[in-house]
Amino acid sequence: MRLLRTFLRPYRTWLAAVVVLQLISTVAALYLPTLNGDIIDRGVTRGDTGYILRLGGIMLAVGMLQIVASVAAVFFGARAAMSFGRDLRARLFHRVGEFSAREVGHFGAPSLITRGTNDVQQVQMLVVLACTLMIGAPISIVGGIIMALRQDLGLSWLLGVSLPFLVVVIGVLVTRLIPLFREMQSRIDTVNRILREQITGMRVVRAFVREPLEEERFGRANDELTLTGVRAGRLMMSMFPTVMLVLNLSSVAVLWFGANRISHDQTQIGDLTAFLSYLAQILMSVMMATFMVMMVPRAAVCAERIQEVLDTEPSVVVAAEPVREVTTRAEVELRGVSFAYPGAAAPVLAEIDLRCRPGTTTAFIGSTGSGKTTLISLIPRLYDATSGSVLVDGVDVRDLDPDLLSRLVGLVPQRAYLFSGTVASNLRYGDPEATDDELWAALEIAQATDFVKAMPEQLETAITQGGTNVSGGQRQRLAIARALVRRPEIYLFDESFSALDLGTDARLRAALRPVTRDAAVLIVASRVSTIIDADQIVVLEAGHVVGVGTHDELLANCPTYTEIVESQLSAADAA
Repeated sequence: MRLLRTFLRPYRTWLAAVVVLQLISTVAALYLPTLNGDIIDRGVTRGDTGYILRLGGIMLAVGMLQIVASVAAVFFGARAAMSFGRDLRARLFHRVGEFSAREVGHFGAPSLITRGTNDVQQVQMLVVLACTLMIGAPISIVGGIIMALRQDLGLSWLLGVSLPFLVVVIGVLVTRLIPLFREMQSRIDTVNRILREQITGMRVVRAFVREPLEEERFGRANDELTLTGVRAGRLMMSMFPTVMLVLNLSSVAVLWFGANRISHDQTQIGDLTAFLSYLAQILMSVMMATFMVMMVPRAAVCAERIQEVLDTEPSVVVAAEPVREVTTRAEVELRGVSFAYPGAAAPVLAEIDLRCRPGTTTAFIGSTGSGKTTLISLIPRLYDATSGSVLVDGVDVRDLDPDLLSRLVGLVPQRAYLFSGTVASNLRYGDPEATDDELWAALEIAQATDFVKAMPEQLETAITQGGTNVSGGQRQRLAIARALVRRPEIYLFDESFSALDLGTDARLRAALRPVTRDAAVLIVASRVSTIIDADQIVVLEAGHVVGVGTHDELLANCPTYTEIVESQLSAADAA
């Protein structure tokens, strides 16, 4: 209800129009059986053709009014529901866009995709049905009972038997459906996750000939979803036969007892016909409400999942009064920085003190899991430090305006990701206003000119989602070119040269030097040859800094660095 109140509030006028139009349509529908009964009792039985024609004309007018009101109600209801879905998807999209890597990891990408598509659609469908069925059904039930009692009070006990029976049956079924629908949404998340993993990791699956195992894993998840859906479907489908059984038995009872009342002159044929019509309307309205009730449990579960995302506050928040201008340029400083993931037994980084000045290159090296990527991620605020401060141009990143921080920092992530579009559209992520000449200049520095020129349409060549139609090394070079187009003050290269051969790596780093002369460059690397010329090399081990200095200094006094070097280079090369 909180979700509906929040996102339907802008469309109160349309919803009010739906209520009024549904009321008109339902009242018109309730008036028709009475007119039909009058035609039978006062027209057909007396042979009064004029009376039949007059009331028949009124019935046609009332029927037209019902049709017009129903069409208009559906129109306004559909507009309100579709606008509701649009706004809800937009809010979810913006909320997920505010999440740090911590929140995204907590929910998981597959679950967020399901919540933003399938879950929203389920709630949107509920709104559509509410506007078309739920508003009219209660009016029809209450109005039908009143009109039926007016026609024949002696048969009213049939309503007292059939309606409570239906309500009890539907209530029992709904209470059993809710946990099944909650389980079903979780199963959909699982299928989505496994399918996403298999599509993304298709090459790995084929390389290790794991197709049978993956087929079995997907089949197991698919079967669990199917079984849950079948159980829910059986309960849902049992509602309609129940309603129809009650409707048919009630109709038979009305005819049976009504015929007896007619024979004793306690009612007329027209009144009995009208009562039977009202009973059918009441029970059909109950059936429509049943159809609506079937949607409520699943939509309620989906709404809970959506609300959970909307209620989750990002751990990386914007300052109340962010700094929008800095005086110092191209400087990064870490003061006593520690970071721990939620629930972790030990921190990933502990008491890191470091300063990177303009015009210098700082490299980070260490074993896998030493915290290199996490440290780099603290600078653009993909995470916030658990303790200590990360300063960019003399200001704590938590106090900087996010737009300003994005302009100051250019990140080339560990996994070079390209978006579906063209080469040019991907490069212009760095600067939407960049000219073609600026794009070519960035490609030249990134050593990507040759293969882009060899493409059929060069800058306008299509790039698939994730950049899967180019090689790993080409993706890395395009990602580097994208950062160069931005021309930031601080460059962050997170294993950005790992897919390049040694020659291309050396040429690229040589081409970068003139461009980054006044910038601070931070490089995460596992290959010693990539960082051997850095102004300072930071050696990390288990989240602690165990050495800082140049290549020669670390060889002399840092055993960890010496061990890394000796594992990659010969003694002569290291010297």
